[in-house]
Amino acid sequence: MTIFRVDFGSDIGLGHLMRSLVYAKEFNEVIYISKSNQKELLPYPLITIKDEEEFFSHVKKLQPKEVIVDNYAFTLEYQKEFKKLFPDIKLSCFDDEYKEYFCDEIINHNISADITKYKQPHKVKIIPPLIRDEFKTEKQKKRDKIYDFFIALGGADTQNLTATIIKSLPKEKKICAVTTTANKYLKELEQIANEYSNVDLHVNTHEFAKLLHQSKFAIITPSVIVHEVLFMQIPFCAIKTASNQDDIYNYLKQHGYTVMEEFDPRLCDA
Repeated sequence: MTIFRVDFGSDIGLGHLMRSLVYAKEFNEVIYISKSNQKELLPYPLITIKDEEEFFSHVKKLQPKEVIVDNYAFTLEYQKEFKKLFPDIKLSCFDDEYKEYFCDEIINHNISADITKYKQPHKVKIIPPLIRDEFKTEKQKKRDKIYDFFIALGGADTQNLTATIIKSLPKEKKICAVTTTANKYLKELEQIANEYSNVDLHVNTHEFAKLLHQSKFAIITPSVIVHEVLFMQIPFCAIKTASNQDDIYNYLKQHGYTVMEEFDPRLCDA
């Protein structure tokens, strides 16, 4: 059995969940443990906890072979406590920021991954970007480009940028906006979609790859979604919305891709 310790929701988004779900397919028996209770987002059993003490209690009861953490809140101190309590259980941690870890394995799947930046490179496992199967299937199909802009700024869009960008784009441009029920600004977006005839809003869509494929240009964050947009070969602009996006942001900037530290309305002239 493998346990995935991942938090997700309106405050922190769904990026960690999405990439962990791709990785989870490599394991036979999977259980998720999270502070979230949104079971509808998972194809695996979910145990909801209040704190790490409760998490440790479940680990003791379940005795997994491995625990994989994709959660910034699972700090170095928690990692040390985990290995003290469970020295024989493999602890693996996803990383985006080259932090210090006390675990058995550090996993980095970003296009910007640089093993030389780690203090313990012997523990680092750099893997190819985790692309969901729906994108691999979709790429083989032919689609008409029916959208001028595709907007996907994370399942939570904590800065409510989707609304700002929609209002800034020309009304004659067809827009596809994608979000989830984890977005606390969802009601506002739904109202905008009702008022703007050029906007199609998709919530918790199962056709993310298709909608992206049908778009001419994507407005995204420099996060997990970058790998999928690059895979689909869609022109894009990545707008940084959080510090944990710095590494991919800098990589994209250095390699000549269009990036922004914050939204600039001049993008709307594209």
